[in-house]
This record gives sequence, structure tokens and C-alpha cells, in this order.
Amino acid sequence: MSKTVYIVMGPTAVGKTNFAIALAKALNTEIISADARQCYKEMNIGVARPSAEELKAVAHHFIASHSVTEEINASYFENWAIEKATSLFKTKEAVVMVGGTGLYIKAFCEGLDLIPAIDASIRENIIQQYEKLGLRWLQKEVAVKDPIYWEKGEQKNPQRLMRALEVKLGTGASITSFQNKKAVERPFKIVKVGLELPREELYDRINARVLTMVEEGLEKEVRGLQNVAHLNALQTVGYSEWKAYFEEKITREKVIDQIQQNTRHYAKRQMTWFKRDPAITWFNAASIEPKKVVLK
Repeated sequence: MSKTVYIVMGPTAVGKTNFAIALAKALNTEIISADARQCYKEMNIGVARPSAEELKAVAHHFIASHSVTEEINASYFENWAIEKATSLFKTKEAVVMVGGTGLYIKAFCEGLDLIPAIDASIRENIIQQYEKLGLRWLQKEVAVKDPIYWEKGEQKNPQRLMRALEVKLGTGASITSFQNKKAVERPFKIVKVGLELPREELYDRINARVLTMVEEGLEKEVRGLQNVAHLNALQTVGYSEWKAYFEEKITREKVIDQIQQNTRHYAKRQMTWFKRDPAITWFNAASIEPKKVVLK
């Protein structure tokens, strides 16, 4: 297995993009994004998509490549990314993958658990109930109907909770019962690189990034997407917080505060996910250099 995929991961705002570009340049290769939101062409500022200059510096894939109207999930990403990596390996010895969506990275490295297809009406009904009754309702439903998942799952992540609930309602079994499949062996080497920073420094970066997003026109971007705000792609930090403001229920300053807070919480969840993987070698994002990874 002479071919290698270097996967750069870590929490939002830690500096993954800059390092991935430097690493890709050092390896003379291209980048596959493993971000569940940057793949949507309609979403730019709020998902911290790489700038035009960064995209020009190194070829990126799975960036602004799909529409929010498309059904993109971890299974889709697994197949898409494997196909892209295989294509790149025809002319490259290595490929760089970068992103903070842990499930997408897990799918690429190990494959996904085989969960039966669920009737779409079940998920639609859950989404409608969630939008009407909120997170507390969703948490209670999962806790009662799938206590096994509730004890181990992400209790504040509505997307994970809705998925657990739809699987339980659609199959009668806990989603955890499908999560024991043996990992798939890929025909290439995988090197996992984790970037981290002291918590206060990371949180300062997050707060500053949100302010920059607002200055760059985040509100206008979100307003322009209100006709598709009900889609799953838009149920994410940086976008969902604006609804109450548009309805004149909270101030603009409160929206910004909520986005900063929710982004910090998201970063914490990301680290909790990644720290479970013993195969990741962690580096301080402020001092990491490509040669430290390539020579590892």
C-alpha cells in the first residue's frame, strides 16, 4: 500500500484549511474536503468555505460541488470520496483530506454500518414535530424510545437525535444495534492528523471568526436562503439562529452571541468525537509543519 491519504481533522476554526493547503503543496497533491456543509454551493460565509485564493492555491474537491436541495449524507460521501481518491491516485502518491465532520471521515476510513432504508415519511414527520415542539421534545422522544442510544449518543445534536429516532421507529431496533460492523479495509494507507489548541485560544478564534462572518455579510447570505431554510442543509450553526431575529423576536447582537456560543459547543462536540480515535496523532495547530506529518 504505497498510496497514502493524510486526513487533517480537528475542531472548527483551529486552522485546518491553512495547514491542509501547506501539506498538499509539500506532497504535490490535491485536497478532498470532509465537511458536511462546505459542499453546498449556496452556503459560503456561514460555513467558512476556503477563500478564492486558497482554492486557487491547491485544487479542492467536494467544495461548492452540490446543491442544498440534494440529499448528501455520510454514505454518499463515502462513495464519492473513495471514487475521487482512486482517481487522484492514478497520478498522485498521496491525497490530503481535511474537515471537521467526524462521521464523514469515519465513513471514508472504515465504511458505514448497514442500516436498512427508512420510509421517508417517518423522517418528514419527525422533522415537522421537531420544528414545532423543539429540542426538548426530541430529546424526550429518544430517551423514551431508544434509551440505549440516549445514554451514549450526542444528546444535544438534533440531527443525530432525529436519525436515532427515525431508525427506531422505522426498524423497531436501536440504531446502536447496527453499529457493530467490522471496519472495511481500504487499499491505501491512512495517516490521521489532529490539530488542537488550548481551549481559550480556540474559543477566541471562534468568537473572532463569527464577527468576521457577520462583517462579510452573513445576515444577507442567510436572508437569501430563507426559501430553502426548511432543508436539512440549513439546520446548522450560523444559519438557524437567524430565524428568531427575522421574526423580530431577538436582537441582532443576540443572534451573534448565540452563533458564537453554539459554535463553541460544536467545537467541543467535535473534539469529543475525535479524541475517541486512538489512531489520530495530535499536534498544536500553532506550530505544526508539513514535514512533521510526512516524516511521521
